[in-house]
Amino acid sequence: MANRLIGFRAALLAGAILLGAGPALAEAVLHRGNAGEPQTLDQAHTSINIEEFILKDLYEGLTIYDASGKIVPGAAESWTVSDDGTVYTFKLRENARWSDGSPVTAEDFVFSFTRVEDPKTAAGYANILYPIKNAEKVNKGELGLDQLGLKAVDATTLEVTLERPTPFFLELLAHQTALPVSKASVEKNGADFVKPGTMVSNGAFKLVSHVPNDNLVVEKNENYWDAANVKLDKVIFYPIDDQAASVRRFEAKEMDLVYNFSADQIERLKASYGEQVHVSPTLATYYYAFDTRQEPYSDVNVRRALSMAVDRDFLAKEIYSGSQLPAYSMVPPGMEGYEPATADFGALSQLDREDEALKLMKEAGYGEGGKPLKIEIRYNTNPNHERVATAVADMWKNTFGADVSMVNLDVSSHYAYLQEGGAFNVARAGWVADYADAENFLALSVSTNKTFNYGKFNNVEYDALMKQSYEERDPATRAKVLHEAEALLMKEQPIAPLLTQADLWLVSSKVQGWQDNAANQHLSRFLSVSE
Repeated sequence: MANRLIGFRAALLAGAILLGAGPALAEAVLHRGNAGEPQTLDQAHTSINIEEFILKDLYEGLTIYDASGKIVPGAAESWTVSDDGTVYTFKLRENARWSDGSPVTAEDFVFSFTRVEDPKTAAGYANILYPIKNAEKVNKGELGLDQLGLKAVDATTLEVTLERPTPFFLELLAHQTALPVSKASVEKNGADFVKPGTMVSNGAFKLVSHVPNDNLVVEKNENYWDAANVKLDKVIFYPIDDQAASVRRFEAKEMDLVYNFSADQIERLKASYGEQVHVSPTLATYYYAFDTRQEPYSDVNVRRALSMAVDRDFLAKEIYSGSQLPAYSMVPPGMEGYEPATADFGALSQLDREDEALKLMKEAGYGEGGKPLKIEIRYNTNPNHERVATAVADMWKNTFGADVSMVNLDVSSHYAYLQEGGAFNVARAGWVADYADAENFLALSVSTNKTFNYGKFNNVEYDALMKQSYEERDPATRAKVLHEAEALLMKEQPIAPLLTQADLWLVSSKVQGWQDNAANQHLSRFLSVSE
């Protein structure tokens, strides 16, 4: 009896200890809606922000964006720049570790950057690192890999030599393409290095599991140099491109963050959730691209006419509830030191634009009294994009009598089709600044940009101006050259900018540490959750 009583008391005591310890032992889990399934988790092949959000939780570049969207030290604790601005020397953190416990070395970065520029890798974003000396020539197979301006001085010292001074180089290094890979892991595992259970990463989290189109789970990386300040134990990404479903899951408290909800829900959601609804202006442009390889889109008059006939004020107010602004330039406003070049028809009333558009279309031989105009609009699956396409289709039907149809694919398939050079008539696209410089938007239309020049625009004068901008060292003169290039782009209209975007987020009140920022950078390591 005595033994039983002692056992009973011990059990009660153990239970009390467990109960008391319960809250402290509870996992801190962030549930992130991510607006689509990532095409890849390979730094060398990433291209869209839903991949970026995941990759930047898993890996850490030399520089990173902090919670406010500012560039701060990442895997590099410090750096120096030569007087002529062409040599950067980075000092890596002594305690920087991969998730397998091995040290992050300068050689890992040399290997990673070289891998991106290796023509065999076929990295779609290789141009991000083109400022590195000889990178473009190496990427085009004109020079050997050993000619890159990269040097591991010692295990923790990386020297990077540039072609020319590049004011935004530190921002480029925070791009997902510049995230490192473990040399040892890639050499051992090949393409499988991205798989759960195999991936070795150096960021605040490590990959645990990935069920395509269901969820992707990352857990805190105990070997991360700043692990003591990472407050989340786990982040679960949900690749849901159904915006209504995302909102329902947020309202059911199944997701803490939702990226890109339907704009027509802004007023309703604000009424119910107040400050949990975030409308954050960003450096991003929503545009339609014309396939200039085929008629009639090879005709500048047709492109200009179609662009003029789009009532951007209607799109901004009626479809996006004022959360986005009409756009007449490819480069969004707010870029420090640069004034965007707007299309010449931007100052006209919509009625005057439509009258001018009819004249241009008639000159091209299409529309009423001319050849029939049949147009297919492609867009990635999304209620807002569908509403924009439907509205634009009606505008073109009413203005030109065009026969307009629409086709949509999921976000991964849509961009894969465009990036692989698939033929189209008109295609929806968006560009979010990789770094705060006008070149980032204007480089999309350079003829040699095989990945993002979707409509294959080819203009010798435009290419020459962009080349001149890369060679110009005076910031004010360079800005003028870029402005001239954009003015030409807006005259030719191979792309029709429609809207300057805002990022729409639902952020649960239980999420702490969130800061809206124009760069739309929200690393999970800066967030926490409270019940």
